[in-house]
Amino acid sequence: MARNSSSSDTPEVKKTRWYHQVWQAYQMSRRVDPSVTWLVLATFVGILAIGAVVGLLIGQWLYWLLLSVPFAVLAALFVLARRAETAAYTQIEGQPGASRAALGTIRRGWTFGEEPVAVDPRTQDVVFRGVGRPGVVLIGEGPASRVGRLLEQERKRTARVISGAPITVIQCGNDEGQVPLRKLPRTVQKLKPQLTKAEVAAVDKRLTALGAVRLPVPKGVDPMRVRPDRKGMRGR
Repeated sequence: MARNSSSSDTPEVKKTRWYHQVWQAYQMSRRVDPSVTWLVLATFVGILAIGAVVGLLIGQWLYWLLLSVPFAVLAALFVLARRAETAAYTQIEGQPGASRAALGTIRRGWTFGEEPVAVDPRTQDVVFRGVGRPGVVLIGEGPASRVGRLLEQERKRTARVISGAPITVIQCGNDEGQVPLRKLPRTVQKLKPQLTKAEVAAVDKRLTALGAVRLPVPKGVDPMRVRPDRKGMRGR
């Protein structure tokens, strides 16, 4: 008999289970911060101890101990997620394109180009551009004493194209007045919407003509991936 024509030799792509993501986040965090193991264990045991003490006080220690297990797991995963987030940013900080990698954790509402829109070939300072309902945001990487000039040049070039749409300029770095890498996504997300969706699409279309400069973006661990998938936990 002939084989079913719907069959394919292409191997199936295996789904990454939530516990695989947690394990990867733990391994990555431990390489950067060896104390993460003890912090996670201390959190887990501490929540269990609180549950046991409360149970002893009211005469139902076993019930309260079992009740505290899921809370202990969630608390331990929360601590791991925060440490993994810090470790992820530590790994990519200082690399060209680190700000773009951090902005990749913003899931909705913004469109960021994969390549910078301006590069200083001598200093390697770069500027990335994003478009969303708050308008256009320009993010510069480099020392405050240098990157401000590059940002201003790009702001003027952008303003000539988008006809009055809001432009926000942000410097990413650790100098005074700059936004640290780990705080960059939240800083962008806090910008207030000022454009409609149709206006955003129009601005994005105009900016596409400006193009970008090719520059490799560092591949870091997405801090958002280490958050526990609670649906997956309940379904397995």
